[in-house]
Amino acid sequence: MDVEGFLRGLQAFDAPDQDEPSLRHVERLPARDPSPEPLPAGLPDLVRDRLDLLGIHGLYPHQREALDLLDAGRNVILATGTASGKTLVYNLAFARAAVERAKTTALYVFPTKALARDQLRPVRGLKLPAIRAAVYDGDTAQAERPLIRRNANLVLTNPDMLHASILPRHPQWADFFLRLGLVVVDEAHTARGVFGSHVAMVLRRLRRVVAHYGGEPRFVLASATIGNPAELAERLTGLPFAEVTADASPRGEKSFVLWDPPLVDVELGIRRSAISEASWLLRLLVEADVRTIAFCRSRKASELVAEFARRELDPSLRRRVKTYRAGYLPEERRKLERALADGELLAVAATTALELGIDVGSLDAALLAGYPGTRASMWQQAGRAGRRGEPSLAVLVAQDDPLDQYLVNHPDDLFAKPAEAAVIDPTNPYILEPHLACAAREQPLAAGEPEAFFGPEAAAAADHLVTAGVLVRRRGLLHAAPDRSPHTDVDIRSAGGATFVIVDADTGNLLGTVDEARAYWTVHPGAIYLHQGEQFEVQELDLARRVALVQASDADHYTQVRDVTDVEVLDILEEGEVGDTPGAFGALRVTRQVIGYQRKRASTQEVLAELPLALPPQTLTTKALWWLLEPRLLRRARLSAAAVPGSLHAAEHAAIGLLPLVATCDRWDIGGLSTPMHPDTGVATIFIYDGYPGGAGITERGFVSGERLVQATLETVRDCRCARGCPSCVQSPKCGNGNEPLDKTGAVALLSAMLGRAWG
Repeated sequence: MDVEGFLRGLQAFDAPDQDEPSLRHVERLPARDPSPEPLPAGLPDLVRDRLDLLGIHGLYPHQREALDLLDAGRNVILATGTASGKTLVYNLAFARAAVERAKTTALYVFPTKALARDQLRPVRGLKLPAIRAAVYDGDTAQAERPLIRRNANLVLTNPDMLHASILPRHPQWADFFLRLGLVVVDEAHTARGVFGSHVAMVLRRLRRVVAHYGGEPRFVLASATIGNPAELAERLTGLPFAEVTADASPRGEKSFVLWDPPLVDVELGIRRSAISEASWLLRLLVEADVRTIAFCRSRKASELVAEFARRELDPSLRRRVKTYRAGYLPEERRKLERALADGELLAVAATTALELGIDVGSLDAALLAGYPGTRASMWQQAGRAGRRGEPSLAVLVAQDDPLDQYLVNHPDDLFAKPAEAAVIDPTNPYILEPHLACAAREQPLAAGEPEAFFGPEAAAAADHLVTAGVLVRRRGLLHAAPDRSPHTDVDIRSAGGATFVIVDADTGNLLGTVDEARAYWTVHPGAIYLHQGEQFEVQELDLARRVALVQASDADHYTQVRDVTDVEVLDILEEGEVGDTPGAFGALRVTRQVIGYQRKRASTQEVLAELPLALPPQTLTTKALWWLLEPRLLRRARLSAAAVPGSLHAAEHAAIGLLPLVATCDRWDIGGLSTPMHPDTGVATIFIYDGYPGGAGITERGFVSGERLVQATLETVRDCRCARGCPSCVQSPKCGNGNEPLDKTGAVALLSAMLGRAWG
């Protein structure tokens, strides 16, 4: 790819009369030459010969360091960049063990079925008869499963299958677990938040079952670059780890561009949308014959980016641009992966479903339609381009939201600061207790086992389960109640209840799935739903059968829900200050109810209609931070009583938008409420809460980093060029009140006062 030529073309679009340039920053990441080290001296000749056939004659220093640590009996987490050779480390570790000790086994755990099946190829590429590898997941035929359990010495699976099938039926795996020498957890950085906490419990249950059969495996975790690799590995497994973080793999030069869509209305602060801008850039790259992946923040955005790009392309190129996202059926995703890897497709617009290490061939450019929420994800997505060591391009297209606007104006926060720490909370009782019930069903819990495998909080959690009748104590052991099937009650992918299916009412085709927590917001009656560029309108949401029936639609509008939220303070766990503003971290009960939705014209965002909905309320007990805005602070900010609601509301929106700056999350993982007077605090209060039962550790990080969060929020709102508030500063796309009321000027005064500064 001619990166410099493409950048010169982009600069030409920054017209001289434009108020500010769209091309805000170009970060040059220099090429890095390889510095291989010799293969380990004790490597079996057969393995060495197979590597030689693959053109592998040495290892990068970080690969050699990881293998040496494994040889010393350590558990290892390898946290290096995309395409840095992490897979070779654990494949080589097992290849050596399988050749030297014929009976040893290994278990590889990948976050998705697609990745497990993709990673089977490099294993088989070693062509070692000693390795008998197979994928064991929900798509594995029932007739094949006994053969795999008897014959395979390397099993590739995912946390869901481990939780719901392998561990409940562990006697069928007794011989495999007895001989288990290596457990690999790939893409460990994805195990964060609620999903990561579930994975931690599954891995601890695995350790317990394996110990029951006498196995003593070492663990290897592979991760993108994160700020706390050893801490994450230890919280996931409950074991000590050594970390390897110095990436010495070769790479081609990468140009990383920060692109801010131009303002179309300076006073209102309205910019061209990131979706429109990304589709335009995608079209330019496709026309230049550049193999490109465009990462989008949502399913709907990926559909729109691909569709808008196709509309402007020559017919011969349109068929070479597709969408790839979760919710598609497995066969559809496999077909798209093959077409991209083979070069049949020139570009895809994808959600994070394609962020992980699935082999899609050599790409030249990566577009990021919005900051993905963490620097780890940003580098993972950007790293999908440039895998041949040639020059490559990455473009971050800023969205109209506070975080993206802050980052394009503060590039050092992206390129000079270390990656964020991955956050999980395995002590969350909403996660810990169900997994203790699963563990007791797998094998009755002996005295001391809850604490030994699941942490110090597990003893109290087990006692609570006994009181609730979920566990029964007999002869010193804790048994699962005989009338329960605890495994079926736990969905490790969702904190939002059951899964709803989306069905085309005219054809009966299954279009996709959505969890209950999102269903009320995305497939409510009347909602507009997109699938592979086709638009559907939801005709019915059947809550009993968990089915959304949709029909094809050519409507020129989109939909946005309206909801009401109420919070109740349950417990204060910690208190502190931001500046001299009192704050707290604790437990809340949040009640939300979708009460209606708006139809908005797609081109202008004009509200066409407001329609009521009658959906049941959803109650959430979670963790939150809140700031107490006492009368003295409101006086310092010179806010009249009439200005307080809009000022609090605007500050709340902006702070939620900036929270991913200090915690690994997406703004959709968190919610908020602001009120001029809350009955539980007695003063005006801003609440920001985790959007998951029991919490996910997100707002706890926000509480600890409160001063930095409020300072960044103040800068973003104050420096935004709009007159009265816009999506780049205080408006929120998820606001259930239609972004009313909002007072940008009052928010700046309030945030300044919170930090102890005068305003005006």
